[in-house]
Amino acid sequence: MYGAGPMAWLNYHHLLYFWTVARLGTIAEASRELHLAQPTISTQLKRLEEALGQKLFRRQGRRLALTEVGHTTFRYADEIFRMGRELQETLARGPLAEQLRLKVGVVDVIPKLVAERLLGPAYEAVPTLRLECVELPLGQLLASLALHELDVVLADRPAPPDVRVRTFSHKLGESGTSFFGANQFRAVARRFPRALDGQPMLLPSSDSALRAELDAWFQRQEVRPTVVGEFDDSALMKVFGDRGRGIFSAPTAVEDDVLRHTAVAVLGRVPEIRQSFYAISVERRLRHIAVVAIAESARRDLFGTHSMAVDDSRPMIHPRKPQ
Repeated sequence: MYGAGPMAWLNYHHLLYFWTVARLGTIAEASRELHLAQPTISTQLKRLEEALGQKLFRRQGRRLALTEVGHTTFRYADEIFRMGRELQETLARGPLAEQLRLKVGVVDVIPKLVAERLLGPAYEAVPTLRLECVELPLGQLLASLALHELDVVLADRPAPPDVRVRTFSHKLGESGTSFFGANQFRAVARRFPRALDGQPMLLPSSDSALRAELDAWFQRQEVRPTVVGEFDDSALMKVFGDRGRGIFSAPTAVEDDVLRHTAVAVLGRVPEIRQSFYAISVERRLRHIAVVAIAESARRDLFGTHSMAVDDSRPMIHPRKPQ
């Protein structure tokens, strides 16, 4: 790799030795994995540090701990060798070599209709796309993102400040909230929101960013609906709502989809209850062609005038704890 500055060429053999030692923690273990003598590895590590002009390791007992520069170098090395493995796997697949893969983590509290609308444009950008979706709580998805097991995470909030990995939260847009109910609740629409008082309500779980917004809004309106169900799965909540078990809410941006898939009616709209959606990545700028298509379509079509006019990437950079 050619470039400006004191280092014109990065020796990838040296980088491989560094990456192996960083993963295993000691030169002795790296020596066994690489089938090289320990002095050879030590010499190559020193040459890499000299080329970079930075110390990569510090002693911590019998093991080697990464410095801050070492952590940064390891992240890049990990990505380089991950891409190398993917190249080998892609070429080995033969006819499927041209199929692009997108690995997406979807926070489990995001409404399924929103997730589907967000992901749909990826297929328009890449018709042969192989989409892999994982649905888990945000913390688990961010851990997988840090390990490069995911390309992007779709969430209802930016990455929290206590995440010990460098992430960027790209705001896709936001929407107001609509309330829906089956036939027996249609009268609520005439006196909305006062008529919500005492009505059976289906709510998202407390892990959802929306739940706090809803609870605060009920308090401001001085209404106390009767909570009859709490759900992590928004699709299941809509099934219960469709069966008349209670009133439920969804983003106004997908209101038409809710009405198309259920027999409920809109009881009221609350623009001030904002639901925001983010694409969280380890990149400052989204690069994967399918992820770019998702972001552009969300801002232009799904959230319309409520979308962000520019890429509102919020960096969250947190050093790891010393090893």
